[in-house]
Amino acid sequence: MKLDPLFEIVNHQLSQTQNDALNPTEMIVLRGILQDLTYSEIAQQEGYSPGYLTNVVAPELYRKLSNLVSETVTKKRCRQILEFYTSERTEASFSGSEATDLICEINPGQLPCYPSGAVPLNSPFYIERAPLEEQVYEEIDKPGALIRIKAPREMGKTSLMLRIIDHANRQGYQTICLNLDQIDRAILSDLNRFLRFLCTSAAHQLNLEPKLDDYWDEDIGSKVSCSLYFRSYLLEQIDSPLILALDELHWIFEYPQVAQDVLPLLRSWYEEAKRLPIWQKLRSIVVHSTEIYIPLQIDQSPFNVGLPVRLESFNLDQVYQLAKRYGLDWSESQEAEQLMGLVGGHPALLQIAFYHLSREDLTLAQLLETAPTTSGIYYNHLQRYWLALQEQPELAQAFYSVINATNPVQLEPIIAHKLSSMGLIESLANEVTLSCELYRRYFQENLRASEIEK
Repeated sequence: MKLDPLFEIVNHQLSQTQNDALNPTEMIVLRGILQDLTYSEIAQQEGYSPGYLTNVVAPELYRKLSNLVSETVTKKRCRQILEFYTSERTEASFSGSEATDLICEINPGQLPCYPSGAVPLNSPFYIERAPLEEQVYEEIDKPGALIRIKAPREMGKTSLMLRIIDHANRQGYQTICLNLDQIDRAILSDLNRFLRFLCTSAAHQLNLEPKLDDYWDEDIGSKVSCSLYFRSYLLEQIDSPLILALDELHWIFEYPQVAQDVLPLLRSWYEEAKRLPIWQKLRSIVVHSTEIYIPLQIDQSPFNVGLPVRLESFNLDQVYQLAKRYGLDWSESQEAEQLMGLVGGHPALLQIAFYHLSREDLTLAQLLETAPTTSGIYYNHLQRYWLALQEQPELAQAFYSVINATNPVQLEPIIAHKLSSMGLIESLANEVTLSCELYRRYFQENLRASEIEK
């Protein structure tokens, strides 16, 4: 099958059946894969970092395609699987002329895709938190920079990180991206394995031979070996600045013995840039959902240096902006206040609401009434939290005390950190409160029912 029709049919099916059409960068990567290009060749042609395409764009692309065809799609089998899928669809559903008409009518930007995960680059539904974006772009251009992005789940951390990386790529910088949530726990729980994994992944993303054994020395330890590897191998091999982006860094907090070595190591690289020019090439981005609850000496923590970025909920003006981009004119009405009364300024919950309202799936009144029920638009979101709380009774018990309190309450620090990272509560000095009314309406009833059942 010719590539253009294949490409268009796949994208159309993603849009129609999954509400998950390809973003512009994913389109570039898929076209390259269908032409049997390597990630490096695609990156060179389009002006991207190979590591960015390999570790950020490609995994999300394969997730979408795997969901569409109901089998695991890899780079090696991508074209074969999609050719079979599109041929099967065309033969079953269309005549030749109908298939041609379908391709001609496709316009992926015509309807919004269902909001899930990070907001794609060039998406009209990304709301800037001005002047934050300009500030982080300026910071990442500085030698030895460190940017710390903190916010609960689904508040836009990864969306902002992707835009910093995109800015860096446009400046000609090299990038290394790692999501700790995607790393095997057996690796995260072992310091030596984790640091070797970091170095090997970095080399692969920079299209360098790993050569790990040339720099690893048991007599000096894995931390010094890792530093030598970055300084004497990776940074020496490249002429441009190097961005190291660590997403979901809070996962390492679950392994205190590892965290107590890795976090000071990141801090030491930042400090070394003040005296050694070679380290000034390295600029770091760390993204995490909660405050660190691992004891570290103040001069060893990477969380009290660099540029701190805390993502807050959307304000009313930003909600108006988002509504307008979904084609809703709420500037002179009470709808925005009513919706915020339920979900606050939570970016992901607002995106989901506007997606359904723009499609006229339901009215705002219906949305508000059904939101905390099994028939509401937030059921999957709420169910995910429900399962997480069921697996951790100590969190469920603490959260139940919060939703039934009329005033802010105090919780054990680690419990508070975990609930905060999930986005269920907000911290107020040494106390916490519920993050939005939706959670009270859903969990108050369900947690009570669970207690009665027990």
